[in-house]
Amino acid sequence: MDNLTHTLTAVALSHAGLYRKTRFATLTLIAAANAPDIDVLARFWGSATYLKYHRGYTHSILGVSLLAFLLAWTMYFLGRKAKTKPGPPLSLGWLLALAWIGTATHLLMDFTNSYGVRPFLPFSGRWYAWDIIFIFDPLLLLLLCLGLGLPTLLRLVSEEVGARRSRPAWGAVFSLCALLFLWGLRDVAHRRVLGFLEAHTYADQNALRVGAFPSPFNPFAWTGVVETDATYEVLPANALENDVDPRSALQFHKPQASPALDAAMQTRTGRIFMDFARFPWAQTDESDEGFDVQIHDLRFYSSNGGGFLAEIKMDKALRVSSESFSFTGQGATGSRVEK
Repeated sequence: MDNLTHTLTAVALSHAGLYRKTRFATLTLIAAANAPDIDVLARFWGSATYLKYHRGYTHSILGVSLLAFLLAWTMYFLGRKAKTKPGPPLSLGWLLALAWIGTATHLLMDFTNSYGVRPFLPFSGRWYAWDIIFIFDPLLLLLLCLGLGLPTLLRLVSEEVGARRSRPAWGAVFSLCALLFLWGLRDVAHRRVLGFLEAHTYADQNALRVGAFPSPFNPFAWTGVVETDATYEVLPANALENDVDPRSALQFHKPQASPALDAAMQTRTGRIFMDFARFPWAQTDESDEGFDVQIHDLRFYSSNGGGFLAEIKMDKALRVSSESFSFTGQGATGSRVEK
């Protein structure tokens, strides 16, 4: 999830009542809710390194627990030196609890989208993803802003007319309930669409694996990805309809094995990307200069272009001249199924 959504979720948790437990409760929750994204520093060592370590150790159960421990002790140390203000006393125990809650919500919210997390590092590098929330979800962000912002606006109006000032607890509770409701709604829609996809054959081939990935605005609109023996099929799906139409799918034919493709998969970028990708589809272009191998992850397919792309360029002797990973590379191009 984006950091604004993480931050607003932390504020909602605080305003729902946790701010009463200890001094610096809100600050601790906000810092903890964003702390796992410290792995963004891996960008300084290149895009492939970022892909390798993003949502890695700092997004594991062990990692968020360690971050929470360090953050709580830091807040306690700084809090003891700060000037005393009216409010609850400084409590190390509650700071530890709030820091863990904050980092745990970060892990949980990142688990809800299609990128996924690796919660059992360093013991297992397996990716887990719920696939129900878009990485940046405007609807969720709107609900959080509405729940937190409207009570503040009403409080300002009431103070203007002399009413007693109150904390916007009801707005925070609304925000958290709306978040849970949206998760439940999207989970039901997700399961329904997966059932649609599994019920069909595609060009007379059975589905080996299926995936359904959310759209950013409509909780009922999904992109289905189906793997068969020979192809990947990408098609639109809507949970409010009664079925999907396999004839609407774009076909991405699995590539034939080749020395160039094998060499590309053995590069550092190729290995990192294949460890990450769930529906990898590769294409190899040969020219007078050599080979250009592009590997896409079709769960991030977009008809407008873009997506997750690893690109490896080699000369005729299969010596690598460049390798890169990008979030917004040229979109994958499939063929329409004949009707």
